[in-house]
Amino acid sequence: MTSYEAGPVAALRRIAFLLERGREDTYKVKAFRQAAATVLPMPAEEVQARVAAGTLTDLAGVGASSAKVITDAVNGVLPERLARLEEEHAGPLASGGGEIRAALRGDLHSHSDWSDGGSPIEEMAFTAIELGHDYLVLTDHSPRLKVARGLSAERLARQLDVVDAVNQHLGGAFTLLKGIEVDILDDGSLDQSDEMLSRLDLRVASVHSKLAMDKDAMTRRMVAAVRQPRTNVLGHCTGRLVTGNRGMRGQSQFDARAVFEACLANDVAVEINSRPERRDPPTALLELARDIGCLFSIDSDAHAPGQLDFLSYGCERAELAGIEPERIVNTWAQVRLLAWADK
Repeated sequence: MTSYEAGPVAALRRIAFLLERGREDTYKVKAFRQAAATVLPMPAEEVQARVAAGTLTDLAGVGASSAKVITDAVNGVLPERLARLEEEHAGPLASGGGEIRAALRGDLHSHSDWSDGGSPIEEMAFTAIELGHDYLVLTDHSPRLKVARGLSAERLARQLDVVDAVNQHLGGAFTLLKGIEVDILDDGSLDQSDEMLSRLDLRVASVHSKLAMDKDAMTRRMVAAVRQPRTNVLGHCTGRLVTGNRGMRGQSQFDARAVFEACLANDVAVEINSRPERRDPPTALLELARDIGCLFSIDSDAHAPGQLDFLSYGCERAELAGIEPERIVNTWAQVRLLAWADK
């Protein structure tokens, strides 16, 4: 029997993280995160008393599986579920890219439960810290993407106050940066007011609608977006889906050379989206952007804390494409990154 000293909340959070990292069903993740949220504010003595009395499942959000984890952790025993998941999902996600992964300082594309992410802002920040990030850019969606609960200007303004509060609590060793994944509208304009965009540290611009637009029109749309003064990163440029429970989707058609040359001319980074179902840009386009001389951003596009570790997939692709770490903007220190993003 292996001893365990980290406590029940840490065990529950770690299980949820590993389930997300292993892309298992979200209902399982929610069960363990809800149990962690229930136990977190309780005095240790009360948790111990419920363990002794066998009444943990009387608590809202604590089921039989999470109760067993809590019981083992309180008793100083490594929970069986945690041990199994460590064996299944804690190993390397990718076989290469380790040197680039070690060079990354942070992640420029992540979502919280303010839009279509699954966890609170602070949980995303705490997990980024545990992964060794210096910074994480919070990039919830813009208002047009209603299916993802995109943020109006008013909601975004409230979120910025929450980010300030999180950073004040963290005390400066890590910074949660203010960002957005802003929709590229049909004419290439951005789906948020310039006043709100100016209040952010960094902006990822992505196409989410009319992905099958005519090639010439899509090219004009994307080039116009890249030329917008507030655009810093061109997100998942083709919009393709190559695997996963969302189904398959072909890539948008556009003049990639024209778009990437616009990125180079306007100092906009091309995102290497690390989500396994995206692998965007495709290899041929990634190599074209490399040859043109573009900057890159390797991003997780995480919608849950465990997905922040998806960066390893993007790092492996960057290494295979021969992209030097210096051209990857999130290998830069925060001061340099923010200076570059403030155009």
